Amino acid sequence: MQLPVVSDTPSPLQNRPTGDDSSKRGRYAVISLGCPKNLVDTEQMLGRLDEDGYAMVDSVDNADFVVVNTCGFIDSARDESLGAIDEMLALKRQGKIRNVVVTGCLAERQQGKLLEARPEIDAMIGVFGRNEIVSVIDRLQSGIEEQQKVFRPAPIKPLSDAVRSAVTPRHFAYLKISEGCDRLCTFCAIPKMRGKHYSKPMEQVIDEAKRLGDSGVKEIVVVAQDTTYYGKDLYGTPRLTELLTELDKIDSVEWIRLMYFYPMYIDDALIDTLAGAKRVLPYIDMPLQHASDTMLKRMARKTTRSLQEEILGKLRSRIDNLVMRTTMIAGFPGETDEDFAELIDFTEQQRFEHLGVFTYSVEEDTPAAKLPNRVPKEVAERRQGELMAVQQQIAFEWVQSRIGTIDDVIIDSPLPEQEGVWIGRTRSEAPDIDGIVYVSPSDDNESIQVGDIKKCEIVASDGYDLIAASLGE
Repeated sequence: MQLPVVSDTPSPLQNRPTGDDSSKRGRYAVISLGCPKNLVDTEQMLGRLDEDGYAMVDSVDNADFVVVNTCGFIDSARDESLGAIDEMLALKRQGKIRNVVVTGCLAERQQGKLLEARPEIDAMIGVFGRNEIVSVIDRLQSGIEEQQKVFRPAPIKPLSDAVRSAVTPRHFAYLKISEGCDRLCTFCAIPKMRGKHYSKPMEQVIDEAKRLGDSGVKEIVVVAQDTTYYGKDLYGTPRLTELLTELDKIDSVEWIRLMYFYPMYIDDALIDTLAGAKRVLPYIDMPLQHASDTMLKRMARKTTRSLQEEILGKLRSRIDNLVMRTTMIAGFPGETDEDFAELIDFTEQQRFEHLGVFTYSVEEDTPAAKLPNRVPKEVAERRQGELMAVQQQIAFEWVQSRIGTIDDVIIDSPLPEQEGVWIGRTRSEAPDIDGIVYVSPSDDNESIQVGDIKKCEIVASDGYDLIAASLGE
């Protein structure tokens, strides 16, 4: 659990208020849980609170109120969110904080249950009510008794993320290009929480990207529920190709990383754009979920193993040095030993550089929750472990093959345990979810700063991570 989320560097889009004047409005701490898309929502709410004169602090001990931005995606995420809420409510009962405000996906999905079980929550703001954060906090801080505790407007078109206070390091940021999802995957509750797919207008996305670049952001990570579907609602056809072409022209940005591809709407024009781009990295995150046609059909993925193999083959053959990340689900209802064996075979064949495995989590109000032939929890967990063991061997071999190569490394932070050693990533690693690179300077006189992109030689590996020596460039 992140407690609280706070940036060690100034916001890339605006300066936080500081000093005595800002503290008169109130001090707050933030706990932000879940995916990068949720993190963008957190940053947008922080930006509005900062603009209104509230001051964020790095400890709940110094806070007047706490905002808990929750995730409601799977059991473990809900448990983490509920744990954070309960911890803050305990502090409220002890008189250490005044108000607890719950926002995000869990507030959107379970507002009635949450308030019934935890009536001490002062306010809940759903996904599409994030712009209400200032008015809600203003009333709470003024001592006005809230008759309405839930702020949950109907789904609307994506809100602007131009007003943000970053909680990521200054040199990278997430850029959300759309909201919601039109997919009807039977295991997923995202459409119920975040509504139908709505794309941001292209001009708005480009403007936000330029703002980020002008503020010092070197790496932009493009996120959405369904990235390849971008623009379909606004323009009649997907427009990710055109968007990436424009983003690739932004000189102030050095790296553009792509997350959450769906294996549809990937055509030759998009592949050509990815292959020829200057700033768009040869890195794609494409959650595939399974490889058995039977499972893919039960999941309503609208694809097959052969179609997945075809698109992966095209991407690999036409984009040099492509790095692929994916996720799979083990233990989906009805998954047989044969289905799982097919998933193992597919993973061994495709040799993904990065792969994560979830055990199936029953999500209420989803079609999969009603499917027969549930896989026992112990079987699902065993299969998850088996698949990860297969992937670990693939990943370790790939990491070891990189020893002796030269690559650019973006520096994320110093290594706290060892002075003079830094933590970074190459183009092949996304923030927070992939391995890292330990970087040592070329000599005692070399200056290394967070946000630098250093040319390094990979000299060793350590599990999923790399060890590198800067070449002083």
